[in-house]
Amino acid sequence: MTNALVVKAANLIRNGDIAGAEFALVSLAETEGDYALVAALDTLPPKDLLAVIREYDTSKESVVNLLVTPEQFARAVVMERLYGDHSHVRLRGMVNAVLFRDDSHTGEFLEAIGDVDGGCEALIDYLSDRDEEVVHFVTYDTFNVNRTEEGDAVDKSEVSDRDWKELTWLLKHEHADMFEQIWPVLKKRLKERLRREAELELQEQKNLEQLDRPTARPAAAVQTAPVVDPGEESAL
Repeated sequence: MTNALVVKAANLIRNGDIAGAEFALVSLAETEGDYALVAALDTLPPKDLLAVIREYDTSKESVVNLLVTPEQFARAVVMERLYGDHSHVRLRGMVNAVLFRDDSHTGEFLEAIGDVDGGCEALIDYLSDRDEEVVHFVTYDTFNVNRTEEGDAVDKSEVSDRDWKELTWLLKHEHADMFEQIWPVLKKRLKERLRREAELELQEQKNLEQLDRPTARPAAAVQTAPVVDPGEESAL
């Protein structure tokens, strides 16, 4: 029955019925137990497992997200990069849903992500729109970019947001080897972004200056009397 349900779930995923696939997997857990579902998830291709995980709905609890193992999840996280979602909204949603689930061992999931090829790159994408705060945190141990004094450092209880701040704190203080692969890339991206923004601002300023410059009016045409050929007879 397990193999049949896995095949059914895979077919539903390929047909775009993610909700139906998740229902089939949940049915397996209900009939044969959680261990059967964990084993079934291990036989699913990473892209199929990802298709279920990335559809996470915060309004309801997902059995798949609760039972997915660190290794299974790490493979799915890396696969997420292939979707080309430049906003990384789905990536952040699924990472937060699994890493910070009530019964999870967040450290084990982070280690599994760090151990798989492309894992750190996926976390770089996850933190990409917080590059300035993360780079500031490297030096000052606070996410407030306006705070640079001694004693501004935050502890874990202050950043337990089950989101990017908590993840960054854990990476720096508990997974330093991974963090050393992540923050330099974010720093480089930050510099490039600031350079592009400065160039764009300069160009916009130049455009405004050109619009404000008075334009010279064309000289009025001088009207001259028509030249009459003396050889022509007067019409009068």
